[in-house]
Amino acid sequence: REFKIELLMNTAYLVFVLGILSAFGPFVIDMYLPALPEMTQVFDCSTASVQLGLTFCMVGLAVGQLFLGPMSDKYGRKSVLYLSLLLYIAATFLCCLSESIEFFTFARFLQGLGGSGAIVYSRSCPTDLYSGRQLAKMIAIVGAVNGIAPVAAPVIGGFCAKFIGWRGIFYALLGIGIVVTAMVIPVKETLPKSKRIQGSLLTSFKGFLLVYEAPGFGIYSTVFGLSMAALFAYISSTPFILQDFFGVSQLTFSLIFALNAVGIAIGAMLALKVSTTQKASFIGSLIGFLCAAAGLCICYFHQDMYIYEASIFLMLFFCGFIFTGATATAMNAGRKYAGAASAVIGAVGFIFGGLVSPIVSWGTILFTSFIICTIALGLSTLLLLVGGEKKHGVPVSTTNNH
Repeated sequence: REFKIELLMNTAYLVFVLGILSAFGPFVIDMYLPALPEMTQVFDCSTASVQLGLTFCMVGLAVGQLFLGPMSDKYGRKSVLYLSLLLYIAATFLCCLSESIEFFTFARFLQGLGGSGAIVYSRSCPTDLYSGRQLAKMIAIVGAVNGIAPVAAPVIGGFCAKFIGWRGIFYALLGIGIVVTAMVIPVKETLPKSKRIQGSLLTSFKGFLLVYEAPGFGIYSTVFGLSMAALFAYISSTPFILQDFFGVSQLTFSLIFALNAVGIAIGAMLALKVSTTQKASFIGSLIGFLCAAAGLCICYFHQDMYIYEASIFLMLFFCGFIFTGATATAMNAGRKYAGAASAVIGAVGFIFGGLVSPIVSWGTILFTSFIICTIALGLSTLLLLVGGEKKHGVPVSTTNNH
């Protein structure tokens, strides 16, 4: 009985830490969103220039995962995680010292590199320990905990921007990095030396090629990337749509953003109710596409904040299905090279997100963001119709062994 209690406590702590680590991406990206309009004035630059901070951060998150994922397959999860967290802390301090938009953008790239290790760990660690239904459950729980990040980040960022200024947001991010580094210390290494990639470091990078040989991995990692494109089209556009277009305050924007994040978290958990993760991915893609298309059509004729918010909320709710379904399916397929698989999934997501972020400011931002979301989720649906075979789906309604 004491062993079961200790195991439960250890598992609960692990889930909590994994949720916090997976939240690094949303926190680094979302927390300073309320300050974007202010920063265009502080740095005396255009909206597109400030949004490059989002783009370069996501590029850093993508590139960092491509290096740190294979490294964790060879050297273990924790040592690589510590390295990335130290880089994150140093880069965040540079963000605090920025006096120009160019220096800030460079520091954001380094910040993304540092934060990428936490994201790799949050996917590879559960894959080391679980498979099948249990893996899908862990990813869904981590995804739901991760939903706390976009809820808390803009709210905290809104208060920091209001009372301290935009630099206060990055001092808060600096403190978060230090606290999380301390929280990781009690967590045990999940990849023993006997299961690590042998040979040179270059050998571990072959995992990128080998992981794509796993049936379904390429399809579902791409589907995840397309859903992230829709998510970041929303993330990079909504501060300007709500604050500039519809005229809401920073605090109101933060609360609306938090509501949408709750929708993602609920969708991620409800995906477990679907019979397979493949079906959860398809349901999320199809209905998310219909919601984005409906929002585009309605807002074209009647520009109303409540219609905009309803369309976005429903779209993001079903994106939660994709985040659980596509991630669990791809990671289960590529579990032999979990670090590389996690890196590919994360990198694809942030590359897609980084590409669409500056595009949303083209033309009328309200319509452009909806168009990008509609195209991304439409392509995701089409890809699953053409190549998403049932055998790729991980069953989530039956019990599987660890």
